[in-house]
Amino acid sequence: MSTINETLDRQLTDLKMPFLREHYRDLAKHAVAKALGHVDYLAMLVDGETHQRGERSIRRRIRQARFPYLKTLDQFDFTHPKKIDRMEIKDLFGLDFVKEHGNVIFVGPCGMGKTHLAIALGHQACVAGYKVLFTTAIDMVNVLAAAQAEYRIDRQLAKYLKPDLLIIDELGYLPIDKFGADLLFQIVGGRYERSSIILTTNRIFKDWATVFNNDAALASVVLDRLLHHHRHVIIEGTSYRMRKPLR
Repeated sequence: MSTINETLDRQLTDLKMPFLREHYRDLAKHAVAKALGHVDYLAMLVDGETHQRGERSIRRRIRQARFPYLKTLDQFDFTHPKKIDRMEIKDLFGLDFVKEHGNVIFVGPCGMGKTHLAIALGHQACVAGYKVLFTTAIDMVNVLAAAQAEYRIDRQLAKYLKPDLLIIDELGYLPIDKFGADLLFQIVGGRYERSSIILTTNRIFKDWATVFNNDAALASVVLDRLLHHHRHVIIEGTSYRMRKPLR
């Protein structure tokens, strides 16, 4: 019997079925004690293996999303913003906008929790099985600029076009030159009606020309694609980080 177990352990390792390898003995005893049939015993093993694989897949998608930290909706303080549509925020977590290849734009001043909500939505998407990538606007432009210098821009652009959900944080916080503005246009245009974007910004739409190197025409085209299928969330108030007065 020990030889059979050793062979089975090796086969399950080769088949990459760690749950079955670790639990088939204990579950066999449980099946005998409960007078369960062979199919019920097999169902317990397959259900456990499936659940464990699902958990590993979620962890892998979260790791590949490159979140700077993890946040959930339960951790968000809805009492802080002066203005926020709580029901609209909760509705977003149904992820219908991802299924419909729509976009979400969070607009508000610094310190209002825009990044928190964007990460929480990204985390929820990972759990739901979507591929997600997080980046700041300026980091994305810098990465693409470096790729351009090394003649691999197309390959790097593909990394931003491929995920089901791309989170672009902090658009408008730092200036973007003509090259960067053109790259953002390519990414927004390439994802248009194919996949979703979550974007956070401290700039209202009428000021977006300044974000795109004072190119009003380019800003208009980008907005046209972003706003075609989008949810627009305005958050107003003062910075959460400045809620306590300085001494």
